[in-house]
Amino acid sequence: MSKFVNKEDNQYQEKLIKISRVSKTTKGGRTISFSVLAAVGDGQGKIGLGLGKANGVPDAIKKAIAAAKKNLVDVSLKGNTIPHEIVGKWGATSVWMAPAYEGTGVIAGSAAREVLELVGVHNILTKIKGSRTKHNVARATIEGLRTLRSAQEVAALRGKEVKEILS
Repeated sequence: MSKFVNKEDNQYQEKLIKISRVSKTTKGGRTISFSVLAAVGDGQGKIGLGLGKANGVPDAIKKAIAAAKKNLVDVSLKGNTIPHEIVGKWGATSVWMAPAYEGTGVIAGSAAREVLELVGVHNILTKIKGSRTKHNVARATIEGLRTLRSAQEVAALRGKEVKEILS
């Protein structure tokens, strides 16, 4: 029996950012379930984040990965770094990101490192300010990456040439 493999699914790398055991108290006692935060990326400028909740960990992981694949966003990259400095905000978290020279590496902590590696950034400087919960950090990082603009996009918006923008 051969297993059907979808090529589109294989192009994405998956990372589990956080697995939480949560409980709800009801009249009959405590109900325990699991919440999973997962990210998927292709390493070439696409990233998605998803949250899955279920009574078992495997089901929650499947739901989180499926939700992440539905929420993919494109990111403008300049080689293996970002084109300009940006601050991503989500809730009480701010993630400052700046481009870095070749060989610097990913200077990031918490969930920001995992998100940046999945999107394909190899040289970047980051600083997390405010709340450091993994969910907020991951969302703030993706929000910042989503708002990045390349020189070509800015030139097209302003009706100018790329040379004028860069000078």
